[in-house]
Amino acid sequence: MKINKEDIFKRQITLSEIGEEGQQKLQEAKVLVVGCGGLGSPIAVYLAASGIGQLHLVDFDTVDATNLHRQVFYSLDDVGKYKSEVLTDFIQGRALFTNVTFSKEPITKTNVIELISEYDIIVDGTDSLPTKYLLNDACVLMGKPLVYGSLYKFDGYVSVFNLKQEKGCFSANLRDAFPVMNTDIPNCEEAGTLNAIVGMIATVQVNEVLKIVTGVGKPLQNELLIYNALQNSQLKMKLQAKISKAKIEKIFENESYYDASCDVQNPDWLISPKELKRQLSFREESRNLELIAVLPNLELPFEVHRTIPIQELDVEGFEIDANKTYVLVCQRGITSYRATTMLKERYPEAKVISLAGGVSQY
Repeated sequence: MKINKEDIFKRQITLSEIGEEGQQKLQEAKVLVVGCGGLGSPIAVYLAASGIGQLHLVDFDTVDATNLHRQVFYSLDDVGKYKSEVLTDFIQGRALFTNVTFSKEPITKTNVIELISEYDIIVDGTDSLPTKYLLNDACVLMGKPLVYGSLYKFDGYVSVFNLKQEKGCFSANLRDAFPVMNTDIPNCEEAGTLNAIVGMIATVQVNEVLKIVTGVGKPLQNELLIYNALQNSQLKMKLQAKISKAKIEKIFENESYYDASCDVQNPDWLISPKELKRQLSFREESRNLELIAVLPNLELPFEVHRTIPIQELDVEGFEIDANKTYVLVCQRGITSYRATTMLKERYPEAKVISLAGGVSQY
């Protein structure tokens, strides 16, 4: 059966505001989606289904069972596979007129400029605060629009940052809304989230991309949309472009944008699930273990001695017993490794280790 563009995009082309001309603009657009999780995966699928001609997906992470409740384009068979690769295969099976490519490398300060330079619009589908600021600052330096989205529990946030205006200047960016990166804000793993709001915010981001490409409607520029799922309420926070490109150039030069979740973990600071099981099975060896959960409300396959959410971890006040080995645990081994790093930096001789892969791999 032969399928042509007119068949697939008929309902879209029928809109007088879009028409053949708007559909052609979508076909010629090049969009970069960073993150293929709760936000990025539906964003990528909807953009491809809308007829975006060139799509590049960036995500270094693999599918985990805990992703499936909100990352609905992955299945149980995909657990352990790279998200960007799985999502690319899914899109290729349904979007005949989209050229989709992917990268399994983390986006970093060293590769971000080269990466975003090839695309018209950058979409932030990450849950990493350092990466969000990295994308923002790079987009300011390169004059690229950034479609921003983020989540915190039942709240969602969307804006279009750094969109070029008629007079040649640019709209507000992330640092106009939040000048300083607040590293105490927990991500979805640490704070939790409801699946419905994830999909809602993702489709709002898609809508902003389509408006920018086709020139239809008014983009969310110079304002931050804040939506609350519990009250079904929303407000728009007005933004003003104040922070200069020169200032962001200095920030970019000095900032590392370090994110522990993108890092290679030190094997000396890890314990494998198999080894932990072995030690817990022997009373003598387990006697000197102290298991600490660094996320609340975890479904644990073993008992822990304490739960200390990472945002409440008092490193200076943490009492170290030289006879104990502290095993820190979380869902996927990212937050626990970050907590381990914090304690090892303060107490380098202490026996503090993180459960590799978290309880999801136990």
